[in-house]
Amino acid sequence: MIVYGRNAVKEALRGRRAGTVGEILVAPALAREPWLGSRPVVISSPEEIERACGSREHQGVCAELAGYPYVSTQELLMGEAPLIVALDEIQDPHNLGAIARTAECVGATGVVICERRAAEITPAVCRASAGAVEHLRIARARNLADFLLAARGAGCWCYGTVAAAGATAYTEPDYSGGVVIVLGGEGRGLRRRVAESCDALVTLPLRGRIASLNVNAAAGAVLYEVLHRRGGLDRTP
Repeated sequence: MIVYGRNAVKEALRGRRAGTVGEILVAPALAREPWLGSRPVVISSPEEIERACGSREHQGVCAELAGYPYVSTQELLMGEAPLIVALDEIQDPHNLGAIARTAECVGATGVVICERRAAEITPAVCRASAGAVEHLRIARARNLADFLLAARGAGCWCYGTVAAAGATAYTEPDYSGGVVIVLGGEGRGLRRRVAESCDALVTLPLRGRIASLNVNAAAGAVLYEVLHRRGGLDRTP
């Protein structure tokens, strides 16, 4: 995998794939960046970097890494009171990257994505996450509804997010213990069986004329509410 973009490469050099880093191509202006440390680099033109990574959004650097190291869904459920983000067929790489970035920032245990009909971890996702995927554990589920049932069996509460009248306000649950926040795919939302596998459905208030939030905006709002409820926010004025 060729990862590109300043933050994506920077985090790759200190994340879980740091030991697999191969050739690093950098533009002359970045050659002495402190975060590169003593790693050998190949001074390259912007055109050479673009050819190597296949994107104009390289910001002057790209690096060769091993394939992404997914973990098992069981591993995410093993810890005490895990906070897991489960994504139901999210297909936009930028949405996946943005959600992974938020999940890492709130200290989530990990993210679960679908094996099929969903975005996977690609260089574009690495860049969109600002390198967060290098520190965050991500698992792939063959069947997301079955994973949610397994999570409930392991003592987790599963909350699906929906834009629907009658759902519980997202501020009502206390989010203590093991928690799985489930977010639906772009446009369609949660599939029926996935929604039915949740303990409760929660919704965000919509006061304007637009019917729904972008999924990564919804993820940010809900995950920071979970962090607040679990005592992870500094309440000092």
